[in-house]
Amino acid sequence: MTKEEQQLEKRFLELGEMAYQRGTAVYSDFLNLNELNIFQGVCQKLSYLVTESLGGYELAERQIAVFRPEAPLFCTKPPIACLRIAPLQEKFAESLTHRDYLGAVLNLGLQRSCLGDILAEEKQAYLFCLERIAPFICENLTRVRHTTVSVSVIEAADFHYEPKYKEIIGTVASVRLDRLLSVAFGASRSSLSGLIEGGKVFVNGKLVTSGGYQPREGDLVSVRGMGRFRFQGGGGQSKKGREYVTLLRYI
Repeated sequence: MTKEEQQLEKRFLELGEMAYQRGTAVYSDFLNLNELNIFQGVCQKLSYLVTESLGGYELAERQIAVFRPEAPLFCTKPPIACLRIAPLQEKFAESLTHRDYLGAVLNLGLQRSCLGDILAEEKQAYLFCLERIAPFICENLTRVRHTTVSVSVIEAADFHYEPKYKEIIGTVASVRLDRLLSVAFGASRSSLSGLIEGGKVFVNGKLVTSGGYQPREGDLVSVRGMGRFRFQGGGGQSKKGREYVTLLRYI
């Protein structure tokens, strides 16, 4: 582990001890995939606590870590807010991307750790953030690129998200992680091997550094900087004896 990773592990242990001493839930800021992987490793050292991670919706990639006693003295709501960012005049709105929204929010002077996932749709976006900064964003985010926007808090009951994905069917010699990456991203195994060895591939949130790892049906594979897909399973063989596999790549 790097020095920064060791410091993060130490911070997680401190948050766990704080939750135990106070008898209530304690939360981290938003974590990326690598940080979540470190958190999962720390959870084994905090077996006397309930530990989990939340991102505001089921498929969230960026999540906060939760530490709480099994029978907390106080019940607190996870400090995550969902914001809807929409153009003031839809007919004049640009086609905006995830990068556009993220850049506009970071230009307000906020840290990335305060922000969760951003779900960019055709004419609007949903942003998950720490609850304490939601009023600041609502008041100060008025423009994304050249589009004037308004920002409002959305209650959990009013948030509905249907992920968009592309079904990919391909063949592999055997069901291995490196071969599934090749099918999902349309590139050779050799060109993708550096991603696995470089610590950029996660299966169900856990870092995997072996190309020979065998994913199971339903596993969610995330590749930092490239996207993610779900392994739907295999079945049947081609005339050349290769196995058919089905993937759902999120777009």
